[in-house]
Amino acid sequence: MISRIDLRGEPLPEGAALRDLLPRAEFDVEAALDKVRPICDDVRHRGTAALIEYARRFDGVDIERVRVPQQALTDALDTLDPQVRAALEESIRRARIVHREQRRTDVTTKVVPGGTVTERWVPVERVGLYVPGGLAVYPSSVVMNVVPAQEAGVDAVAVTSPPQAGFGGLPHPTILAACALLGVDEVYAAGGAQAIAMFAYGTEECRPVNLVTGPGNIYVAAAKRHLKGRIGIDAEAGPTEIAVLADGSADPAHVAADLISQAEHDTLAAAVLVTDSEALATAVEAELVPQVKATRHTERITEALGGRQSAIVLVDGLDEGLKVVDAYGAEHLEIQTADAAEVAARVRNAGAIFVGPWAPVSLGDYCAGSNHVLPTGGCACHSSGLSVQSFLRGIHVVDYSRDALAEVTHHVVALAEAEDLPAHGAALKARFAGGEQDRHSDWKVPGEK
Repeated sequence: MISRIDLRGEPLPEGAALRDLLPRAEFDVEAALDKVRPICDDVRHRGTAALIEYARRFDGVDIERVRVPQQALTDALDTLDPQVRAALEESIRRARIVHREQRRTDVTTKVVPGGTVTERWVPVERVGLYVPGGLAVYPSSVVMNVVPAQEAGVDAVAVTSPPQAGFGGLPHPTILAACALLGVDEVYAAGGAQAIAMFAYGTEECRPVNLVTGPGNIYVAAAKRHLKGRIGIDAEAGPTEIAVLADGSADPAHVAADLISQAEHDTLAAAVLVTDSEALATAVEAELVPQVKATRHTERITEALGGRQSAIVLVDGLDEGLKVVDAYGAEHLEIQTADAAEVAARVRNAGAIFVGPWAPVSLGDYCAGSNHVLPTGGCACHSSGLSVQSFLRGIHVVDYSRDALAEVTHHVVALAEAEDLPAHGAALKARFAGGEQDRHSDWKVPGEK
């Protein structure tokens, strides 16, 4: 059901050579660009009419408008299962606790007497949040996108999710209910590349946004890449990943259940166990068989676990295991070892780290308070998950007095001359030359001898 990669007995290679030995899903965003470019261009020129046509072609629904009516949001919340509502409310509450603490404050630094630089943190004005709607329903992704945007102070938040044939061409009602719970009333029934184009270019119903966040399929990722620059993006999210670093102290039933929990998402989902215990590896393989058989999505999970992106990786020890998980850079990384907190503190690359047997990835997907929109495909080696900071821009505000500028002018002039940009220096000299005085001959820069 799941393959093995044995890295024992020899020193581990470094860098890319080690990464190339590890399992990874095929996810060729570049190849998808050829398909999304004409879609994006069509939305740019035909707006809502193009979105309605793509809803018919790709989602199998006939819709007359793309924006979801307010009444549909109200109805979805009114008819939401009380247990699901309570769970969403708790998820929102915990996410707010964590994300509110992330908000940065403006800092003013006195560089010299009369010279300060203030770093202001300013939220983007308008964001578009994408919520997937394919094999599963993701109201949790509404929470994970909307809460940090709201806590950052974003003025306008718009959500889009694919129209569903089973719900009259609207997004899934649980997604609509989650939007209503969060006070988001601007919601669109659009999915795929066309939804990203809607946010980037605007349509008759939807104003353009500054930033788009949220996971999606390969066409969503390709559209983000194509439109990056016109809009800001959080990441080009790929298939979900779980890596578990475990030793012989781990419970194989727990490890198997956690691998299955992420394989449930998609046939391309990655499930990787890294261990120095062959006995644990064998026990996990044995546990997978009955647990997979007992799940609702047996076929999907079996394909994901048997794919090239999933494996059990055997290593000589925990030090080697840490090298492997750092090279892999998992979206979700569980540490199920003795002294799990100490081992977790040594991890350098991961989207989120789950410590010990009582912090499974599923907790982070819903109710830990952490964000589940995380870097995939090894991007955790250089990128972070979604947070309040994703919706903020740092702006430096420079405030210098005459004396403070005079004191440093000769340094600016020297550097400008060194870069062969004399007008840069002249811009400062002009401030200290009087009347019609020749600014380029006899006048001396303050500080020069």
